[in-house]
Amino acid sequence: MKYDIPVIKIEGDTLPEVWEKAVIATWNEGLAIKTEYDKEADPASRDCTMVMVIEDPLKEPRIHRAFPGGLEDLEVYRQEVVLGIHDHWIKPEEGKWTYTYHQRLFGYAMEDKVIDQMDYIIKKLSQTPYSRRAQAITWNSGTDPETDDPPCLQRVWFRMVGLSDGSYSLNMNTHWRSRDAYKASFMNIFALTDLQKTMAEKISENIKKKVNVGRYVDISDSFHIYGSYAEEFKQFLKTVAERPFAEKTWTTQFAQPFFEEARVRLQNEKRSI
Repeated sequence: MKYDIPVIKIEGDTLPEVWEKAVIATWNEGLAIKTEYDKEADPASRDCTMVMVIEDPLKEPRIHRAFPGGLEDLEVYRQEVVLGIHDHWIKPEEGKWTYTYHQRLFGYAMEDKVIDQMDYIIKKLSQTPYSRRAQAITWNSGTDPETDDPPCLQRVWFRMVGLSDGSYSLNMNTHWRSRDAYKASFMNIFALTDLQKTMAEKISENIKKKVNVGRYVDISDSFHIYGSYAEEFKQFLKTVAERPFAEKTWTTQFAQPFFEEARVRLQNEKRSI
């Protein structure tokens, strides 16, 4: 039906290539629809169900220059997801964070126990590489439906593919309830593909065989661009249309000095606790 939410699939080799194509396709082909966060004068958002396939998620360049945020912010966010550097900010009783993705994946609270779901995945795939049960969830049906900011990421899923040389390829899927296509998804994918790399390394250590980072698939039920920042996004469209791909991206090597500044900042923050 022409009034239904469109389903869009974007494929490519690198993260910045796929992200750019995905947000542009959402703007051009997405359904105009209201959100729970609109002010009265806001235009409708553009929305779709999005499937992004990144064939080589660690291939350089990995960073799109036009993602909203700074390179230091990108490193801080990566550490939040992969290392849990801000898990101590979770204090819902004080009106602060109710979760982090790291806390839900590595320390999911369930009644009287805490479950490290990622450790389970590492052990499961180390024992049975082709298992279809290597998944972790974030949603807590007892608490999340009533919060103002429930998790967007819902589930991660991994599976290994055996290669002819005896090594493996670790494939990863992520499933999202809702996602700000322009202002959140790039940083999300950058951090989660780094987690994919970490998982491949840990499984490799266990099985004493090389585990490559395979394709990454990102599925969003609602991948949207808010009408409230439509003018800002139009400037993004103008910028990317005027530049060749090489001038729209950075390598992680270029970003390292900025990442190091973020690491120093985080170390200082840790000392002040």
